Amino acid sequence: MGRSDYITAEGMAQIQGELDALWSQERPRVTREVSTAAAHGDRSENAEYIYGKKRLREIDRRVRYLRKRIDDLTVVAVGDRSADRVLFGAWVTLEDEDEETRVYRVVGPDEFDPAKGWLSMDSPMGRAVLGRALDEEFELERPKGRAAFRIIAIADVEPREGPA
Repeated sequence: MGRSDYITAEGMAQIQGELDALWSQERPRVTREVSTAAAHGDRSENAEYIYGKKRLREIDRRVRYLRKRIDDLTVVAVGDRSADRVLFGAWVTLEDEDEETRVYRVVGPDEFDPAKGWLSMDSPMGRAVLGRALDEEFELERPKGRAAFRIIAIADVEPREGPA
């Protein structure tokens, strides 16, 4: 199965920001450093020159990848949707069999971030929750064994912690 081509507006802004920073800030800075290093003479033993050229190739490769990826991506509008099914971009609160809760946001593979609770729609958990209804129960095979979950909340905005 290939990688999904969906992304949230926030994810697209992040990718576009990375592309802009690489192209308008990082690449010109490294190009200046390479030019300065080249002026110092023998390039075959010039570590700054060799590293700079390597870094330019890395930047150019990433810029090409980001430009192509941006062309392939479809931004999915999120918000003002029914909160009875888990759709792309939604925040979903799950309860496991130990009654512990976890909150995830279902996003595209280019923007997943475990530290934020952003879960790729292509991951096993992402595939398991997409399209499910509020209060629906499901099981998922994990590396440490099978686990049961129940969907206890679905929202288009990040749920707030504590009292409202």
